[in-house]
Amino acid sequence: MAQITIKQVKSIIDRPERQKLTMKALGLGKLNKSVTVEETPQIKGMVQKVQHLVEVKK
Repeated sequence: MAQITIKQVKSIIDRPERQKLTMKALGLGKLNKSVTVEETPQIKGMVQKVQHLVEVKK
């Protein structure tokens, strides 16, 4: 499968708990942190839920 790089560009302070947990599940939590993960339907769904907080590169 393809790999994508997800970078956190906005803070999770004052965000709903569900979004905080999604960010933690993606391996993010601090500004400008990046993770490279497999592009699966589950990851795509998580990214879509927090798309306003992250930046995605293929």
